[in-house]
Amino acid sequence: MLILLIGLTVFLGIHSLQSLAPQVRQSAIDRWGALGFKGIYSAFSLLGFVLLVQGYAQARLEPVVLWAPPKGMTHATLALMWLAMVLLVATYVPGNHIQARMRHPMTLSVKVWALAHLLSNGQLADVLLFGGFLVWSVLVFRAARQRDRASLSAPPRVHTWATVLVLAVGTGVWLAFWAGDLHLWLIGVSPIALPAAV
Repeated sequence: MLILLIGLTVFLGIHSLQSLAPQVRQSAIDRWGALGFKGIYSAFSLLGFVLLVQGYAQARLEPVVLWAPPKGMTHATLALMWLAMVLLVATYVPGNHIQARMRHPMTLSVKVWALAHLLSNGQLADVLLFGGFLVWSVLVFRAARQRDRASLSAPPRVHTWATVLVLAVGTGVWLAFWAGDLHLWLIGVSPIALPAAV
């Protein structure tokens, strides 16, 4: 469990600099240069991710069950994951209505992803992993919205075709994960075959 906690701290900490500690980030850029900062940022991100994955896998070998999620939570997770995938795709397709309205669809995608998995997983490792990401995404989204309100930037131009593309690709990715074998191949668990999604 300790490795999981260290991984979460490193990974989420380094990804919090821009939103929650911009002065620290700028000081690091001034000290090491933009390229040097990117190198350090990437190294800490990779280290945190490796520790996070390893720690989560080890923690699940000796599960500490906090509660048994009801069967219906699996269906709620699947439905929310469609929204998470659409928000994720909206991050990368310019000019779509979702990105223009939400401003930070990536952070919202993480928030929905974490909440969806908390609903259908009741082990301590799940609460630490998904709960950590949920708290992080709430704080980062709040800070980002405060910056938005302080800025006077004009609203971006939007296109219907871009929004349709987001919905189509997001739905396709969701189907690949949940109706196909992508989740099983990447994570090692089929959310359809088990009473709880992971």
